[in-house]
Amino acid sequence: MPFFKDLSLSTATAGFVSVLVGFTSSVAIVFQAAQAFHATPQQITSWMWALGLGMGLCSLVPSLWLRQPVMVAWSTPGAAVLATAGLAGGFTMGEAIGAFMACAVLITLAGATGWFERVMNRIPVEIASALLAGVLTRFGLQAFNAAETGLSLILVMLAGYVLARRWLPRYAVVLTLALGIGWTAAQGQMQWAAVHLGLAMPVFTAPTFSVAALVSLALPLFVVTMASQNLPGVAVMRATGYHLPVSRLITMTGVVTLVLAPFGAFALNFSAITAAICMGPEAHEDRTRRYTAAAACGFFYIGIGIFGAVVTGVLSAFPRELVVGIAGLALLGTIGTALSTALRAEAHREAALITFLVTLSGVVLAGVGSAFWGVVAGSIALFVQQYGRRPAQSA
Repeated sequence: MPFFKDLSLSTATAGFVSVLVGFTSSVAIVFQAAQAFHATPQQITSWMWALGLGMGLCSLVPSLWLRQPVMVAWSTPGAAVLATAGLAGGFTMGEAIGAFMACAVLITLAGATGWFERVMNRIPVEIASALLAGVLTRFGLQAFNAAETGLSLILVMLAGYVLARRWLPRYAVVLTLALGIGWTAAQGQMQWAAVHLGLAMPVFTAPTFSVAALVSLALPLFVVTMASQNLPGVAVMRATGYHLPVSRLITMTGVVTLVLAPFGAFALNFSAITAAICMGPEAHEDRTRRYTAAAACGFFYIGIGIFGAVVTGVLSAFPRELVVGIAGLALLGTIGTALSTALRAEAHREAALITFLVTLSGVVLAGVGSAFWGVVAGSIALFVQQYGRRPAQSA
């Protein structure tokens, strides 16, 4: 089978690191969102089952089919919106499920009509690369900020990464992760008490549709998912040179969300941070084999869905410093490439820099994250500077 021939230790590790980073960095927000609708422990486990299964299948199947990396994750800003709006509005779980389904229909329409991809096609690659660099640089900074609370761990991981990049560049992330886990375990910092045996079981909740829930939950969830997740997700694809059928894939995420919404899947979308890990050079030097990293990520997510509490506990056992440290180091190559692409053309350089800085700022306006506003600011700057001028030769 071509998949097993193309699979390597580095791509499998990239898939695991993606799950580790994506899951541990935001699972607490998902729990808060579920609790905002008074979810029972069984319903929270069902959310993990539905989200894990949805993310896993949406990453695994198209990656194998297209032989290109397709990375799908839950909507982290969407979960934050739900956690806030749920507490403020006093919505029931049934109303929340109804809102999830309405959002899924909107995502499906956005994909089926092709309007979102048409918008993305008009964004220059320099702007998309600046957006990617701005999103990823925050994670790079967090890796070194973690030295304030875990200096020895970060120094050990950084030293291991630099040495591995010198002599074993293909396995730099693998060795750095292993070194970090070994150091953490030796220091007694692994939180094994969080691990509990048990399988996740789906719990069906009948949807209830209300105007208030549609306005306060469904529409904000749709907007932040498209602007703060799918937009930078497509930017990662474009910046790393993958030309995927964006509209069809968005339609797929909408349909899968609709099917799994009654069990707790609130919104599935393209990932950005974890996608950069699997689509970047650290996953594999041969870009045609990086799809196996996304497929491995899909396998791991399906495992999270099936084994719910066990996998949640294992991933939660890793200290925060280890998670942000490996994320930042794994993204260094992609950050450098994105910045190089963003600034290569003099005609787009200033607009790209504005996009990068606005995105990096992390500003949130009208509930929409900085990724969207970075593209808006950069596109306006580019329009003002280039409108009415003849195309200039790239520098």
